[in-house]
Amino acid sequence: MEKEKAETAPKSDNPWSLKSIFAKKSSGDGDAQADAIISPKKDLTLSFLSPQANSVVSGCSKILGVSTKELQDQFDVELPDNHRQPSSYARNFLEFCSYKALQLAITRPNYLNDKEFCRLTFDMMIAWEAPDVDSNLIDEETTPSSSQDGEGEDGWSLFYSNSTKMAVQVDDKKTVGAEAFSRIAPACPVIADVTTVQNLFDVLTSSSGSRLHFLIYDKYLRSLEKVAKFVQNAVGPQVISNLSLAEDEIIIDVDGTVPTQPVLQHIGMAAWPGRLTLTNYALYFEPGVGLYDKAVRYDLATEMKQVIKPELTGPLGARLFDKAVMYKSTSIAEPVYLEFPEFKGCSRRDYWLDICLEILRAHRFIRKYNLKGNQQSEALARAILGIFRYRAVKEAFRISSSNYKSPLCFNLAESLPGGDMLMETLSSRLTLISPSAGQQDVSSSPNANKRHIFPTALMTLIRLKIVSPKESELNGEATYQAADLRVGELNTLEAMVKQLKQDTGKAEAAQATVDQVKVEGIDTNLAVMKELLLPLIELFNRLQHLASWDDPSKSVMFVLFFGYIILREWTIYIVPSIFIILALVMLWRKYTWKKRQLEAFKILAPPNKNAVEQLLTLQEAITQVESLIQSGNILLLKSRALVFAVVPQATDRLTVLLLITAVAIIFVPMKYLMLLVFVEYFTRQMSLRKESSERGWRRIREWWTRIPAAPVQLIKPDDKKRK
Repeated sequence: MEKEKAETAPKSDNPWSLKSIFAKKSSGDGDAQADAIISPKKDLTLSFLSPQANSVVSGCSKILGVSTKELQDQFDVELPDNHRQPSSYARNFLEFCSYKALQLAITRPNYLNDKEFCRLTFDMMIAWEAPDVDSNLIDEETTPSSSQDGEGEDGWSLFYSNSTKMAVQVDDKKTVGAEAFSRIAPACPVIADVTTVQNLFDVLTSSSGSRLHFLIYDKYLRSLEKVAKFVQNAVGPQVISNLSLAEDEIIIDVDGTVPTQPVLQHIGMAAWPGRLTLTNYALYFEPGVGLYDKAVRYDLATEMKQVIKPELTGPLGARLFDKAVMYKSTSIAEPVYLEFPEFKGCSRRDYWLDICLEILRAHRFIRKYNLKGNQQSEALARAILGIFRYRAVKEAFRISSSNYKSPLCFNLAESLPGGDMLMETLSSRLTLISPSAGQQDVSSSPNANKRHIFPTALMTLIRLKIVSPKESELNGEATYQAADLRVGELNTLEAMVKQLKQDTGKAEAAQATVDQVKVEGIDTNLAVMKELLLPLIELFNRLQHLASWDDPSKSVMFVLFFGYIILREWTIYIVPSIFIILALVMLWRKYTWKKRQLEAFKILAPPNKNAVEQLLTLQEAITQVESLIQSGNILLLKSRALVFAVVPQATDRLTVLLLITAVAIIFVPMKYLMLLVFVEYFTRQMSLRKESSERGWRRIREWWTRIPAAPVQLIKPDDKKRK
């Protein structure tokens, strides 16, 4: 069932209004009033919770303005019986309190930069791993961390009644596992998304043994805050005049503003520097350095058969450096190459390639599932928040991710095995959002998942002041449900992600084996292919031996055997028999070799060649391929000449042959035609037919040689100077 909704903001006559939750009480009467309200409730501990969980629940109760006992009563009333079993009661109750508190806490401005918010969310994850009193995962003797960021004795902490008297503080030695992170972090949509939370965790813990440290988590949140601030301040008067943005268009990222890190646009032979801007609808390139000309717009939202991919580029059109992104669509005459020069690697190019593809695929997703209004805005908001997280990780930790570990939702679905099913599940979630304003029907009942839900990602952009409530047609002050999370269970989207994760592991393992067996060099690859095809080569050689009649007795037996099969019309069973034999062999191997590992395929490596020899080998291979292509073209041109009767006598003979063949196919049973072709081919080298067969083929070759090729005229394109 859907996780329960946060309480709406208390009324103004309540001293714990939404505004006062985040305000400091600095003197006399205010402190006395707050203490009078909280003191009877704040020290109440629940016996079934661990000390860490009690501390978290206490902080949640203060945010919500209710006692821990009242929270427990709400949990018992709102959640069904199967969520209140003794074995999972503590953890489900902790999730219930955490989700409710976070839904209200993220309404506070600049919460990403708040140390206490960071501590509380990390404490929630630690407590999730050891929620009940019998848990032994929490070291009760751990000393509290430094309170240098806390309030003094006259003030009070946002999430704890007194920062110098916290029940449990975050310790640098305490770490969080993947499951705890995936259950708590997506409750704040800007921090994580259900579809990519596991990949985000893997990136954050790539150097810490799959355990998340507080310092890494804190650095990640601070980097997210910087990215959000950048986007908030990205729109200025000059940008608006140059880009001509639409009303609901959002600047996501900008590059090329630093002279030492330009962005070069290549069109044809020409190239010039400029500033590149990505929005939720298009790419904009502004030529210039310091002062920029009017921007050129490359659309990502409308269906124009856009192609975005990595490409090589260089001066005067040379393909030298793998640092560019190619954009092609039906709206432009020729492809545009955007180069991101850097001394080492291609991380800038890879980043811009990923985020451009994310926006492009988000719009394709919107068109495919016909999303409208707030549904469309929610899909784009998910893509934008994913880019924020990707950029925050990149700037804070200088870490790149593989296709299977992408923190971008739509890019991940494109590369993930079964990603189409993930997108279908996501679309079914987005259809629960009302397309227009004023129709959101969100209830706090356990069955709220069957009604309209709020667009959580879009509301997050409103909280961050990146999208205005007027643009989204939603009330920016309303609390909303973390629709992708359910207390005590996985919703359909989480379940699909968990299912696909297993297939991803298999795909990664298989891809690793593919990377291991890739070899370099034409000779080496030919040697590998020759050894792998050796059974087929041997079969072909044996058939050639039989057709040569070097051993007449074997050839006669072969012709009689297959002639009999053709006459009895058993040829239709040849291919099914091959498939059945292969299936039986594979089953036999499966059960008899169950505990054996497949031995490496041993191939005799060809002698090593130096660079000059490799170039000569490559030139020879290219020459052979060119010769084959030329022969194919000659065959086609001579056939064209025959069809258009360039040589009337040859055309007459071919016409008669085609008519006789057509009549034979119509009136002669197919088995006799097959027998005729088979016997003719396999008896060419018989002593009785060899001389006549060679004479007949000689006449056919001479006839073919006398047929001229149809004329061809090559027209060179006009060489126009390009700007």
